[in-house]
Amino acid sequence: MDWDKLRIFHAVADAGSLTHAGDQLHLSQSAVSRQVRALEESLNVTLFHRHARGLILTEQGELLFDATRAMMKRLDAATARIRDSEEEVFGELRVTTTIGFGTLWLAPRLPKLFEKYPDLNIDLMLEERVLDLPMREADVAIRMKEPSQADLIRKRLMSVHMCLFATPEYLQENGTPQEQQDLSNHRILCQNPRSAQVGAAATLVAELMTNDVTSMLTVNNYFGVLQGVLHNIGIGVLPDYLSRDFPDLVRVLPDVHSVEVPVFLAYPEELRHSQRIAAFRDFVQEEIVIYRKTMKAQSLTSA
Repeated sequence: MDWDKLRIFHAVADAGSLTHAGDQLHLSQSAVSRQVRALEESLNVTLFHRHARGLILTEQGELLFDATRAMMKRLDAATARIRDSEEEVFGELRVTTTIGFGTLWLAPRLPKLFEKYPDLNIDLMLEERVLDLPMREADVAIRMKEPSQADLIRKRLMSVHMCLFATPEYLQENGTPQEQQDLSNHRILCQNPRSAQVGAAATLVAELMTNDVTSMLTVNNYFGVLQGVLHNIGIGVLPDYLSRDFPDLVRVLPDVHSVEVPVFLAYPEELRHSQRIAAFRDFVQEEIVIYRKTMKAQSLTSA
């Protein structure tokens, strides 16, 4: 099949419009239409249902679009490897991680990375769904469990525990729990048990609920839980790494926490020589060293 026709077909399928595809390809609508029709004739199939509201892929079109999408991702990977300079760090790096870790730990630290590499562009994709790195849905991932996908380079970064936090103002007004049973007199803020999250957090919340807790605020991500805690709504179930960036928060019932949650960084084997990934990996590792030193100093001070 003619590559130009496949490229144009992919743009049309992705945009759902001849006009929008033409704008992206810098071609007229008629030129795009001719190429698509020529591809349909060469395959002897109809690839699109044509409607007034736009174009919808036929079953055969869906099959071809799946193939061209995989081809484009492989081309993106090849392009990234070709463009990676031996000495310079530039271009786009697509980073995926959870909403909680991305908003609460990673994003606040990114100014340091941009200061060091001003020509680096970060596309930060925050979601609980595990993106397919070998298929280039992202370049690098930070996840709260060891990735199971094949052909990945993975490195354990740190461990996290889910703990209880509140503001001094909230505790002054409502009292500080001395044991778990005292939580029945407080509002608990946590991630919604039905939302995607690590099992350790869900297990801790289930344990807390056995203490006759009658008032709750549930949110579908930890950023929302933190905002509730900062506004004195109640006691929140949050990751322990917040202690560094929010030193005024009080750890409630310090002996109550989840089991260890491992944090892994992973990227495709084929990108092992990427200077962009190396820069990001080294940056994250350096920040974790700083984080650990700060946490150790805080622990010694509180002791």
